[in-house]
Amino acid sequence: MIGQLRRIAIPFVATLLTQALSCAAQTINGSGYTAYSVAAKDPAPPNAPTFGVVLLGGHGDVDEATAFLCKHSGGGELVVLRASGADDYNSEFHSACPGNSIVTLVITSREGANDPFVAEKIRNAHAIFIAGGDQSNYVKYWTGNAVQKEIDAAVARGVPIGGISAGLAVQGEFVFDSMLDTVKSPKALANPYDPHVTLTRDFLSIPVLKGIITDSHFSQRQRMGRSLVFLARIVQDGWTQQAHGIGVDETTAVLVEADGHSRVVGKNSAYFMTLDHRPEVCVDGKPLTLRDVKVWKLSAGDTFDLRTWAATGGSSFEANVVDGKTTTSAGPPAAARTRSGPLLPRRGDAAIPVRWSPRLR
Repeated sequence: MIGQLRRIAIPFVATLLTQALSCAAQTINGSGYTAYSVAAKDPAPPNAPTFGVVLLGGHGDVDEATAFLCKHSGGGELVVLRASGADDYNSEFHSACPGNSIVTLVITSREGANDPFVAEKIRNAHAIFIAGGDQSNYVKYWTGNAVQKEIDAAVARGVPIGGISAGLAVQGEFVFDSMLDTVKSPKALANPYDPHVTLTRDFLSIPVLKGIITDSHFSQRQRMGRSLVFLARIVQDGWTQQAHGIGVDETTAVLVEADGHSRVVGKNSAYFMTLDHRPEVCVDGKPLTLRDVKVWKLSAGDTFDLRTWAATGGSSFEANVVDGKTTTSAGPPAAARTRSGPLLPRRGDAAIPVRWSPRLR
């Protein structure tokens, strides 16, 4: 008798579980988009979101970064944006963020980026995460459309935003948009106006990242050289007089609070670069010559203030490019160069910011 009950009960419970999961997960196919949604594991009335930015370098997520985005969301719906792939992130966020419902929007055309359903999902988001892939698709599909406008509006009302790899690349004021495929450092350094060096600006409006261009897979793909080219182009083309760059290694993230205070988490390093003068040679058809770019290398536990462009912890050095060849020279490990000269650490100082201020010109 007991055996018969077990034989009946087990398939019955399995059926109930299958039905429950089917109710929790839903797929909607629209014109130019697919939406994959899953209900919160532990739903509760959401709190107001708290703004923050997650900059993930790629090739693997970082637990602290996921927790940061979940916490800052305050609950509610977390929206994942993609231009290819499927709902890979749903299970990760569903497990790590039990109070959040998750929806992944795979947007594959400009029509999809302007769809009212897509716009409404972003409008009601408590957190936004931009997946990796090809950032040119984000720029092509979103520019001037509802997705771009709703992301900007969400940021303005305090919704946290994050991205990995291509999703990191589109968050700064300046963006390498990869319109003609990627570009490697040697090619960019040999000609900063190579057709593959395609830059855009003001794609997304994230005030805390104003004046900044970001890059991913930084050390692993040797992208310091091309980032120096990006900075040189931004200044040479008159987009700004002072440009900043953030390069993030794989399995590493920079977590930015609303006031610009940020910290590095993960296994590797993040690089913060600043260029406050015009390059010596930055013209079409000639190798780049650029000197005195200030760079800070920070690892897990080190912090950086984006408002003052000052670091606590890590190390600093200068990067130089002469005829397309890059070299670096060590800077003072714990000193602040200011307009009045170097400020040397005192004996017993526990943590001394490393700050470079714009040179007098």
